[in-house]
Amino acid sequence: MKKVLKKRILLPVLALTVFLSTTAFQNDFFEIAKQIEIFTTLFKELNMNYVDETNPGELMDTAIKSMLADLDPYTNFLNEQDVEAARINQTGDYIGIGAKVKTLKEKLVIVEPYKDYPADKAGLKAGDEIIKVGNISVADYKDDAGNLLQGTPGSKVEVTYVRQGKTYTAAIEHAEVEINAVPYYAMVNESTGYIVLSKFNNKASQQTGYALRDLKAQGAKRIILDLRGNPGGLLNEAINVVNLFVPKGQLVVTTKSKVKSYNKTYYTQKDPVDTDIPLVVLINGSSASASEIVSGSLQDLDRAVIVGARSFGKGLVQRPKLLNYGTQLKVTISRYYTPSGRCIQALDYWHRDEKGNAVRIAKESYNEFKTKSGRPVFDGGGVLPDEALEISKNSAITNAILNQDLVFDFATKYYYSHPTAKMDNFRLTDKDFKDFKDYIKAQNFSFETDTEKAFAIAYEQAKDDRIDSAIQAEYNNLLNGLNAYKTSAIDKNKEQLMSLLSDEIVKRYDYSEGLYKYYTLNNPEIKKATEILSKPAVYNSYLRP
Repeated sequence: MKKVLKKRILLPVLALTVFLSTTAFQNDFFEIAKQIEIFTTLFKELNMNYVDETNPGELMDTAIKSMLADLDPYTNFLNEQDVEAARINQTGDYIGIGAKVKTLKEKLVIVEPYKDYPADKAGLKAGDEIIKVGNISVADYKDDAGNLLQGTPGSKVEVTYVRQGKTYTAAIEHAEVEINAVPYYAMVNESTGYIVLSKFNNKASQQTGYALRDLKAQGAKRIILDLRGNPGGLLNEAINVVNLFVPKGQLVVTTKSKVKSYNKTYYTQKDPVDTDIPLVVLINGSSASASEIVSGSLQDLDRAVIVGARSFGKGLVQRPKLLNYGTQLKVTISRYYTPSGRCIQALDYWHRDEKGNAVRIAKESYNEFKTKSGRPVFDGGGVLPDEALEISKNSAITNAILNQDLVFDFATKYYYSHPTAKMDNFRLTDKDFKDFKDYIKAQNFSFETDTEKAFAIAYEQAKDDRIDSAIQAEYNNLLNGLNAYKTSAIDKNKEQLMSLLSDEIVKRYDYSEGLYKYYTLNNPEIKKATEILSKPAVYNSYLRP
């Protein structure tokens, strides 16, 4: 045990040598050396003297992650499995069963089987709950159980899963899985092309460029680029996607850091595909990072009309740093700025509230910038669309319903209750919506609004000030008003919830490809984008001051 500890204790000393060899840390020489020495001594004494057996690896993992949690959610320690997951995310290629899987405490839930991949061929469906992989129970597996589904090409894995209360088994053969950055593109009408860009892996610009050229060959005179739900990815790929629509040599993004070598200006490097074709970019609250570089830059350059809801607001850049034993540190190194000079970071992780939560930058603190033509744009809260659509912005109750997987679970229930349903001209009825409301009521759905949380804090303060009795009646009236709102809120958000339910249900029958086809005929954001593009005067009016 002591020999193992001695080897482990050497690692911080080696790390110290690396730290001190870099100019950035020279000014903090003594403080860094002091803190590492304290930690090394503590770690040794803890492992040698604690009353029960300790696991040094788990202790170190907890220590590192707790330390990084005080910075921002994007600065992370990646173990060997995490490094592989990051590689998959960047390349889109991996060996597995070919399904999007959600890891829960006691099961793995199939979110989406990819069409014609092994999980699909083995008969697995969205909503299936894998409880055992081989002889290993998911509930008893301490690490990420999703790793159990990986393997070498051609090897098989047996899974035990639960579907609608019944237990089944299936043997699934591992295969190479390729996740396209552009999973779909098509003509919406005779002159409007539609491209879905779902992630910024290393195929993003190449596949987007191919789709753009193909659609132009099919007669597209205008383009809709869909970045909704795109979480971002590689910075260079974002620049290259912008480059498809703007000339070579155009400034796209600037990064600023305390380390001078990280201060960069990024310009387009290639000849564009088309600098004139009218372009609408769709975004929502889940469009983040590289998606915001593309949408924000195209907005700043007056090259596209942005439609949808305010984007997520991630204006921070990360870089992986190699560590020992195949691990990495993904560390935030800089902020990025669009061509107008704005940073769209929405949360301030360096000034937190009394509970330690990052605070959202107040609108009063936003700064105004100008686009190329002089239109006002603002920093501090994501990319604000030129045409904001109410249906694109999830309400508090919609987010609560989604976070509790009630839309997903109802779609599963609907699928097995309607085995022969056809998706041509699919429409949910008022009865279906009533069934959904009855379903979420049966699941004991409840949620607490931010207003309720604020009132509760204020009421606790009133107790401390001994004035709670004086405001009790008013406080109860406020709570009754909030409860009345929540009772009616589902009906008030019917249009949005029906759209989300329809999307999830269509995907159950026709996979993602069928959903995107359904979008082109029924999605309200695409309809609005098509309407804007069909009227040149209207389109151009968005791009003028």
